[in-house]
Amino acid sequence: MKVGMLWLDDDKRRSLDEKIRRAAEYYELKYGRSPNWCYVNKSELVEEKGVGRLWVKPAIYVLPHHFWLGNDGTDSLVKAIST
Repeated sequence: MKVGMLWLDDDKRRSLDEKIRRAAEYYELKYGRSPNWCYVNKSELVEEKGVGRLWVKPAIYVLPHHFWLGNDGTDSLVKAIST
């Protein structure tokens, strides 16, 4: 994924999964398609996981409390789980 939407959510009352779902809902409303990838700061997530239809990965280049979402044109969650 080279292009995406950056989302900030630093609300301590929300879980990481809830923050990701909210960002994905907004992405879908704004761009008319669902994201399938989400990168988060590695301090918030130790290893890759699925959240709904998103594949979430830790990254050193994403600031804490930020979420970089996008769609690479594939069903990445299915592909990532099957490998």
